[in-house]
Amino acid sequence: MKKPRGDTIHPHPKAPRNPALPIHLEIQLDIEGKIERGEWRPGDRVPVEQELTKVYNCSRMTVSKALSRLSASGLLVRKRRSGTFVAMPRLAEPLLTIPDIRAEVLSTDRTYSFNILGRTIRTVTDLTDANHLGVPLRSQMLCFDVMHYADSLPFALEARQINLRVVPSAADETFEKISPGEWLVANLAWSEGEHSLRAISADEILARQLKIPVGTACFSVARRTWLNGELITFVRLVYPGERHRFVLRFGPGGPPPQNPAS
Repeated sequence: MKKPRGDTIHPHPKAPRNPALPIHLEIQLDIEGKIERGEWRPGDRVPVEQELTKVYNCSRMTVSKALSRLSASGLLVRKRRSGTFVAMPRLAEPLLTIPDIRAEVLSTDRTYSFNILGRTIRTVTDLTDANHLGVPLRSQMLCFDVMHYADSLPFALEARQINLRVVPSAADETFEKISPGEWLVANLAWSEGEHSLRAISADEILARQLKIPVGTACFSVARRTWLNGELITFVRLVYPGERHRFVLRFGPGGPPPQNPAS
């Protein structure tokens, strides 16, 4: 029997533990999962912090930090004197949004940083490779491996190729203070873009990079952007499934224009 909407949630007395995650992030992800699975529905009252400290066996400060981040991300609404509630859906949002990584991390009240793991320039000499990228043979590609962090925890692993025929100035950029994706958005116009998403399982190398167990489900997002028919950039972003979520919301109109230049 389903409980009426607006009831106070009674959490299970035991919560799962992942020793690889900070406790406040584990709480945040656990609550996100409950909301996504429909266990906690829009309008439901969230248990008070004192009750959650018993569920998660942690301090009230840790619980408060997790709830604050969930509130900042729009999943919860904290009302003075009334308590904390699962937020109602906001139907005016676009059908699918994959925001800038820095903005996405900062919107959840976490500290953002990135680290360029590798940088090379390569020449496309294989016809299959050229067809996959959509560039002519002998094209010069500036290649990056970048790790994005949220509170020093790996958030997304980026593998990017930039077409130097279209963006020759990228070769002289250091990317010390701004990531390649952010730089492209700030410095280049685009005319067309596409992206695709699929689920993958982390192998040993990916698991070590993202600090997750082998076999963990991950999101892989591939994105291409063109300028007047010429490829600007091809990027693949891999997100640990337990640390990220994509939200699809439906409305009567189509989604507003996005900025896939990154």
